Amino acid sequence: MTSAGKKQSQIQTSALRRFLKYVTYDTRSDEHSSTFPSTPGQLVLLRELVAELQALGVRDAAMDDHGYVMATVAPTVGRDRVPVIGFIAHVDTSPEMPGHDVRPLVHEHYDGGDLALPDDRSVVLRASENPALAAQIGNTIVTASGLTLLGSDDKAGVAEIVAAVEYLVAHPEIEHGPVRIAFTPDEEIGRGANHFDVSRFGAACAYTLDGGGRGELEFESFSADAVTITFKGFNTHPGYAKGRMVNAIRVAADFVTRLPQDTMSPETTEGYEGYLHPYQLHPAVDATSVKILVRDFVTAKLKEKEDYIQQIARDVVRDHPGASVEFAIAEQYRNMREVLEQHPRVIDLARQAIRRAGMEPIERPIRGGTDGSRLSFMGLPTPNLFAGEHNFHSRLEWISAEDMDKAVEVIVGLCELWARDC
Repeated sequence: MTSAGKKQSQIQTSALRRFLKYVTYDTRSDEHSSTFPSTPGQLVLLRELVAELQALGVRDAAMDDHGYVMATVAPTVGRDRVPVIGFIAHVDTSPEMPGHDVRPLVHEHYDGGDLALPDDRSVVLRASENPALAAQIGNTIVTASGLTLLGSDDKAGVAEIVAAVEYLVAHPEIEHGPVRIAFTPDEEIGRGANHFDVSRFGAACAYTLDGGGRGELEFESFSADAVTITFKGFNTHPGYAKGRMVNAIRVAADFVTRLPQDTMSPETTEGYEGYLHPYQLHPAVDATSVKILVRDFVTAKLKEKEDYIQQIARDVVRDHPGASVEFAIAEQYRNMREVLEQHPRVIDLARQAIRRAGMEPIERPIRGGTDGSRLSFMGLPTPNLFAGEHNFHSRLEWISAEDMDKAVEVIVGLCELWARDC
């Protein structure tokens, strides 16, 4: 076996094995929780990761009071000019889908056909609906069993980073500078960077492992705000309500109906198109709130969209005498390209690492956000690398063991390239 083949075999085995264990932890985050992390299950896995890193010889692996795990792979070169780089992944999974009692299924030697998930036969991973499967024939596919998500978002990234640490520690002949590792909670609910200590992390740049199919490199994201529109009405006994009741639920329903139906929604946009997405409704006759995600790749256009929906809300209230409306706008994150375009080397070396691993970089915008979106604006330039995830937040979520292997290869390659480039 060649040295390249040997490396690939070792990395693949470690990443898959770790991933199959990590997905069995229930780490769903909870946006209604006031704690940090938002759920105790995340801490269970984070503590396990500290123990695993220490067992690999990473002596400074530790978890802080907020649940962040950080660790350092010691450099193998003594050149002071080699910058510290980092790799980051989040342990939580989406609260939008069941994440307890995950049963991962390993489908070896995938033959290109449909995969019926046994715990719910109505859930079928169809090749015709998942064109990325065509490139996986002969590979090992991992799915859940049909009742839950799988959790590759982002436990694949976690497994790949730990596997890369294991490989680097076992191969001190690989030249690299200091490598920082971080595992974070609550990314799925937008809080993953809330207490991230950039100065303590101490890296010149970092890469999140939280992307899709092999070769993907993402360095621009949506800019994002969340708008809460609260319609006020008047409640009274429904038997004596004529001429008095103002039903805020009806007012809110009218508002939602007037939002664009054929454009400017997640269902009708792609690429660089932004959207308005009503995603939560808290109904009551007296007051009903509608929460709306506002997304655009151009930050200035967020205000245009917000002005637009506020005008719709005012028009609706005008048509419902006695009703009133209140607005609250919360900034979530901004397009990380605004920062990363000032650090072209961070992107260029990622391209080189992907090509070095035998792939051509696939560069596309993230129609969402990652921890890297906020971390970049906090002083840590952080683009996103592929982790092999497909069908995020779904019972049809799947990943390829070979793609995970490639992600580990890119991590190791980046460590070498940053040392050689100095």
